[in-house]
Amino acid sequence: MAMYEFIPEQAEFPVDCPAQDVKDLFRSAAEAGPHDILKLYNPKGNIINISPRLEPNSPNSCYKLEVVAADCNSEPLGVELAVALGFDLSSMEKRLQGLEKKILIEAGETPAVVYEMKRQVESFREKLESVEHLSWLGLFKELSEGTQKPSPFYHKRTLRKTREECEHVREKFLQMSSLEVSEEVRQYLKTPTFDNWQWEDAEIMVLLQVMYTDLDFIATFNIEPEVLHQFLYEVYKRYNNIPFHNFKHCFCVTQMMYGLIWLTDLKSKIDSIDLLTMLTSAVCHDLDHTGYNNAYQINARTELALRYNDISPLENHHCAVAFEILEKNENNIFRNLTTEQYKRIREGIIKCILATDMTRHNEILNKFKSILLVFDFSNKDHRDVLMMIMIKVSDISNEARPMDVAEPWLDCLLQEFYNQSDKEKLEGLPVTPFMDRDKVTKPSSQTGFIGFVLLPLFIELANLFPCLEQHIIDPVRKALDYYTEMEKALEREKLIRAQSDKAAAAKNTTPPNLQNPQKTANSLSEAGNALKPPTL
Repeated sequence: MAMYEFIPEQAEFPVDCPAQDVKDLFRSAAEAGPHDILKLYNPKGNIINISPRLEPNSPNSCYKLEVVAADCNSEPLGVELAVALGFDLSSMEKRLQGLEKKILIEAGETPAVVYEMKRQVESFREKLESVEHLSWLGLFKELSEGTQKPSPFYHKRTLRKTREECEHVREKFLQMSSLEVSEEVRQYLKTPTFDNWQWEDAEIMVLLQVMYTDLDFIATFNIEPEVLHQFLYEVYKRYNNIPFHNFKHCFCVTQMMYGLIWLTDLKSKIDSIDLLTMLTSAVCHDLDHTGYNNAYQINARTELALRYNDISPLENHHCAVAFEILEKNENNIFRNLTTEQYKRIREGIIKCILATDMTRHNEILNKFKSILLVFDFSNKDHRDVLMMIMIKVSDISNEARPMDVAEPWLDCLLQEFYNQSDKEKLEGLPVTPFMDRDKVTKPSSQTGFIGFVLLPLFIELANLFPCLEQHIIDPVRKALDYYTEMEKALEREKLIRAQSDKAAAAKNTTPPNLQNPQKTANSLSEAGNALKPPTL
């Protein structure tokens, strides 16, 4: 972990300043790079969130700002190339997006030159992606020499985590695990606005530990701290190096589940053992995901599809890996439960994780709607359906988060989608329509999904818990508006490009001057001769 030298600095900002502006101010003061991680500590040494709610202080009670360098080994090929080229693609893209929005607001429409620039950027992106696909195909010699399968997404990284990277994270986690997390961060952790991008994997494990602690699971179920540490570490190890279904996604789903439990006051409505089931299901719900969905598994007749007879192969595998971890006594956070309690938790975890198979979406949602008017928290069948709905909501909840948190997740998801459709084409398999890079755009992937899947699901949960309206439904409606406008802008861009191409074609085929018939005839004759094939 590399850190910069500590230098006294003074920062001033208004109370109503946007959180991102405060973060940018601190980043600028620390001369931090776009991929560096900022950590702020209060005078007591506790990690606190960088936000406009920071308490004013004096030179005698300084905050401490640490700049932690991003690990170059964890970056994708595009970042390595950006370093070689001498500029940062990610920050440039964000800056261009900001400028485009500003132009749109001031001019009322996007100039044609911006569309051309975007076309060139997209062309460059496709070239980068095709290089990564070459890497995935094994055309880089160093990738085929290792014993582990290479990641199809990241240059010089294996699909599964190496022992070295796991041990590095474990060491950091154990060093941090005894630190006291500030009350401000604990409260922030209970909200759907939590920003996962600020936290490293070791810190995420500390935050997961906080969730188990603050829901009283440690005391209620006699979970030893060292066993929880080992369990979380084993879970971390079994999430793979892929863009979306990774350990950070595991954390986001768990954090949303945790936030929903607090927002709905579920602690007062159902047993602690059901809450433990829900949180642990979220932690384990995508274990050992390799970035290819059930449709691919079944069509490619993979080992998982054969093992589970084409029935939710991924979800069954996630469950199996979870209980494989728990089977070892040193990892088993349930080892002090009674046989009946363990049986109940195992049954609940299996139900919850299998419910995340989207082919069962309508079945589970319709079952929930049928009991909604007579919902009874004391009825086990009703609770079981609610638990399945809660993990489903948590699993696809990114669009309920602030746009600067949610949108990068969509980019990560599209990486997996496009990679799968590319592989399906290469292997001659049916191409999953919503993953085809030739047919799907960023906004088109979201408008239908939000309108027909997300909102109907979220609305039904809010019918049971009206307090969720402002927390998850309002942000999702805003996201739908955002992507609808983006889709319209893309359609306008297509229209402008088509008109431009048509005008260019018309210019190139301007008819000859009809005022001079003789000249016209001669010109046409010459053109006809020019088009004749050469004599062989």
